[in-house]
Amino acid sequence: MTTDSLPERAGRRCHNAVNPLHSALYFSPEFTRDFAEAGLDGFAPAYFAARSAPMGAVGPGTVTATFYVFKHELIARHVPGVWEKASPRDVLGIRLRAVDRMLRRLLGDAAVESPEMAEAAALAQRAAEACGRHSRPLCASQADLPVPGEPHLAFWHAATLLREHRGDGHVSVLADAELDPLEALVSHSASGKGMTPKWMLQTRGWTEDEWHAAQDRLRARGLLDADGELTEAGTELRKRLETETDRLDRAPYEHLGAAGVQRLTELAGGWAMTAFEAGAFPSDLFGKG
Repeated sequence: MTTDSLPERAGRRCHNAVNPLHSALYFSPEFTRDFAEAGLDGFAPAYFAARSAPMGAVGPGTVTATFYVFKHELIARHVPGVWEKASPRDVLGIRLRAVDRMLRRLLGDAAVESPEMAEAAALAQRAAEACGRHSRPLCASQADLPVPGEPHLAFWHAATLLREHRGDGHVSVLADAELDPLEALVSHSASGKGMTPKWMLQTRGWTEDEWHAAQDRLRARGLLDADGELTEAGTELRKRLETETDRLDRAPYEHLGAAGVQRLTELAGGWAMTAFEAGAFPSDLFGKG
């Protein structure tokens, strides 16, 4: 199957429909409560443990390298200490239990147990079969995990594979564009398509002074104007970053095929809208702030 068999940006649209059902976990009360009960109280330790657990009891350097946009000092404050409180195996169990309750709360038992959920799980798993492992550490480690038996958990497992596959590729694109972690965050925020500066600073560990310094570096490259908005060159760069990420992420969606991609986008998009309306994310999470 070739790229021409898919409508333009069909893979990105599918990702944008599926990914919220993965990432909603990290903002859910189930995630916060279950990890706090395991001794991982607070967003940072719980998040670092939950996303890196498929790689095993890794150290802070590995998490910094793979997560890219988090400040190393924040990571080192919690890793490897998180593994003294909960092993990677325990963390993976906690993660799935939280996913189960979160999806049932956001979508309802009827949707979770529906034939459509089983259909979406099969489609997402089919797409994930083509997720490459080489140079994609977060995706490859997730691929080593067993697929859960229940359809809604199998769907979340595949959604995580698809998310990490795109994310691993995006990190390579950012590095190739010579955007350091904070410059990547600042430019994404200025595009209006990322998290607000408030949430980026709160969760990624950077200070306001470091944020302003990154803005100055982007201005020196002609990517940001005096008001902190993207210049024409900055807008074009962000567009190229997403287009190149699409190219590196095309295999799963080519493998699934146009009809499958359309159906998965339809199913996941409907559930994502339901999740948004149910308050899956903070109201001030996205935008320029």
